[in-house]
Amino acid sequence: MEILVASAIGILTAGGLYLVLRLRTFPVIMGISLLTYAVNVFLFASGRLTVGAPPILGDATTYTDPLPQALVLTAIVISFGMTAVVVMIALGAYLGGDDDRVDDPAPEDAL
Repeated sequence: MEILVASAIGILTAGGLYLVLRLRTFPVIMGISLLTYAVNVFLFASGRLTVGAPPILGDATTYTDPLPQALVLTAIVISFGMTAVVVMIALGAYLGGDDDRVDDPAPEDAL
């Protein structure tokens, strides 16, 4: 199971990096979202991958650490807010410049 989760984290990270390096705003936003999902899965997997174990530090012989679960919940809320902010910035840039390219073309008189 650890190999599957590690492979999923790697694939999400690779796909996110590929999309972040694109020149349009929508793939960049999707790439940032994939990277946040990869980080969330990594944080969740850091608390042990056990099935059916309680998230309690008590009398149980096997347990799941509740701290990564709380960190992932917080990260989901923060990433949703940041995605909304980035989408609004990209929409404003598109409406202001009639283009959704990430890079600025060099002015012709600067040469």
